Amino acid sequence: MPHIHPKTTPIYQTSVFAFEDLNALEQYFGQPGQSYMYTRYGNPNTDELAQQVNKLEGGAGAVATSSGMSAILAAVLAVCKAGDHVLCAEDIYGGSSALLSQELTRIGISVSFVPSADIYTLKDYLQPNTRLLLLETMSNPLLEVFDMARLAQETKQHNILLVVDNTFATPVLTKPLELGADIVMHSVTKYLSGHSDVTAGVVVCKEEAVLQRVQKVMMVYGLNLSPFEAWLAARGLKTLRLRMRQHCSNAVAVAKYLQQHPKVEKVWYPGLEEHPQYALAKQQGQGLFGGMMSFKIQDDKEAVNRFMQALPTIPFAPSLAGVTTSISYPLGASHRSLTSEQQQEMSITAGVIRLSVGIEEPEELIAELEAGLAAV
Repeated sequence: MPHIHPKTTPIYQTSVFAFEDLNALEQYFGQPGQSYMYTRYGNPNTDELAQQVNKLEGGAGAVATSSGMSAILAAVLAVCKAGDHVLCAEDIYGGSSALLSQELTRIGISVSFVPSADIYTLKDYLQPNTRLLLLETMSNPLLEVFDMARLAQETKQHNILLVVDNTFATPVLTKPLELGADIVMHSVTKYLSGHSDVTAGVVVCKEEAVLQRVQKVMMVYGLNLSPFEAWLAARGLKTLRLRMRQHCSNAVAVAKYLQQHPKVEKVWYPGLEEHPQYALAKQQGQGLFGGMMSFKIQDDKEAVNRFMQALPTIPFAPSLAGVTTSISYPLGASHRSLTSEQQQEMSITAGVIRLSVGIEEPEELIAELEAGLAAV
């Protein structure tokens, strides 16, 4: 059989790899990374994805996982044990909040949620056993932008790790590790893969020792990604820069349209000059502001229903970051697990709609939204 040099990595759709003999087995354990044994431990496709994301983020290495949630779990468990304490930004994805407050507390890891107003002065929230602060580059769903360099300074002062969910920004806009963060994670499901056909996550680490712990957690807890999903994600990643530029330019146009619409009470988008962190977002995002926004119509679920039903093609799909535009409803989907008091504190009310702006022509998107808002 001739030697084959494929331009694209083949899909290694296998659960196990064969050894020639016991010598080869000993070599596997003696020289890690030189060969493969079992796909839960490692696979060429998952390694390719991890290496490509690591290259974009500038870390010491990365680990691919089965979802964004398992990436957060792996990052926290790599650092924390029973009896430890973590800090988490109050404004964060509801699934992250639920993981910490409902599940990790059951195994002895306690959590304190820090309001945005106090995020740069952590001393009142710290405990002797505090290990890390978890937050997002841009918060979900109301797009508050956090100053990574300032946070890195604060966390280092208190000898805790800064763990950043960079899903909304992507390394095209912001590279938290370069700004002082210790661990970065992504829901690869979203922008990195980009086509709404993959569920995956990745953890990128600044330090080799932390990376090895994340790798161990992924293997032992079985948080591994399948080869085919990894192959699809690596393929999607190749167009990330092109897609992000279009997501961002479309989002600016859409945000400005929504801002002037009489039926829209408020727009949350970092690319609007009225946004409280506009200057920071511009500097930290290399002049790009992302493709995510939220906006508020009247606080009436029936009005939201009429809006959704009147959209000609934009779907109500509770995820984000696909090449096609979609809307979500934080109160009933991403932040459903929060108490009504928490939802009110975060300004997630009945009229708030999250919009994931795709890469279609902006004029088409604005015409769609016009049709939806006409029904409100």
